[in-house]
Amino acid sequence: MMKHLAELGITSGFAQGNLTEQSDNTVQLFPIEEKRDYFVKKNGISYAGTHLLLEMWGAENLDDPEFIETALCDAARAAGATILHAHTHHFSPYGGVSGVVVLAESHISIHTWPERGYVALDIFMCGECDPYKAVPVLREAFTPDSLQISEHKRGLIP
Repeated sequence: MMKHLAELGITSGFAQGNLTEQSDNTVQLFPIEEKRDYFVKKNGISYAGTHLLLEMWGAENLDDPEFIETALCDAARAAGATILHAHTHHFSPYGGVSGVVVLAESHISIHTWPERGYVALDIFMCGECDPYKAVPVLREAFTPDSLQISEHKRGLIP
């Protein structure tokens, strides 16, 4: 039967090894691997992911949506994350920018106040990503005079 499906081009959507042909010419599906768990397990603690809150003061490059989107995407890649979608919005009259990069592993978001040199950033990542690896990329992009970071473990399992 699988030979006949192949002749019709039907098997192209199935992963190799995902089909077995029974002696009665029926086809049985079986999973290739177990469902992956993206919760983090460190030092005996299990949780959904690490959420960093960054506060930057005396920062630059806060009114250019394209620059900001590039910086956020570069930070996501540095952390080992998978980018699904990026979007920024430019406000007026002050020129602040809000943006988000949606990741397979969660998100990075930003809100800027150029008139105050202030940036609020969230970096929330699960799985094997390291959100701390995004910080140097963001520091280089926005060159703040000061940077404060707080860490929260999200989804702690009781």
